[in-house]
Amino acid sequence: MTTTGTYSPKPGAAPLPRMIAAQAVLETKMLLRNGEQLLLTVVIPTLLLVLFSTVDVVDTGEGETVDFLAPGVLALAVMSTAFTGQAIATGFERRYGVLKRLASSPLPRWGLMTAKTLSVLVTEVLQVALVTVIALVLGWSPQGDPFTVFLLLVLGTAAFSGLGLLMAGTLKAEATLAAANLVFLLLLVGGGVVVPLDRFPDAARDVLGLLPISALSEGLRDVLRHGAGVPWDDLGILAVWAVAGLAAAGKLFRWE
Repeated sequence: MTTTGTYSPKPGAAPLPRMIAAQAVLETKMLLRNGEQLLLTVVIPTLLLVLFSTVDVVDTGEGETVDFLAPGVLALAVMSTAFTGQAIATGFERRYGVLKRLASSPLPRWGLMTAKTLSVLVTEVLQVALVTVIALVLGWSPQGDPFTVFLLLVLGTAAFSGLGLLMAGTLKAEATLAAANLVFLLLLVGGGVVVPLDRFPDAARDVLGLLPISALSEGLRDVLRHGAGVPWDDLGILAVWAVAGLAAAGKLFRWE
């Protein structure tokens, strides 16, 4: 015999932090199980770092090649996850009605976006750790203030996340897939990742320097390679992109 009410159900949603954490874990698992996403986030940055550090293909100026490449590859890793991977995944979730169904769940829409952001951050931590270990094995000698590096990575993540969500929430999934990959390739070549910006004509360099990938790679390079102080110009560029991208995504994003 049991006491009355011992097994009474307690209907209702779980606490909001628990829902966000559960969704973030699910998003992370889905990302890490996706072969195409792993190609973008892990394989390509790692191969570029190893290849260009061991084969003399691009003139990176004085000093060890890996000291130039490692900051650029870190920037590329952030872009591949926060922009390219997130745009493609979110675009197809929107097309197949996943976002529409999730939006009708007890998890609020801003909670879903928070969970996706947490998933991106967890993936980036793994990426940064992997790239750092490989670069150190190749002879990388990083300098500078870790907090400044952290600030650059956070602002870079915010900038690329806003742009990725803007693309995924306004274009069709197929268009997002094509555009995100095209932008990835163009910024890989012209964003100061593996090719120094001073190899481009002055007019082109001035324009390329305003891109978020250029600001992130050059800012990281100033700190980690040259031991410079806070790169305020690069931080300012990233902040502008972050505010503009997130604001536009918040206003224009369509859930279905």
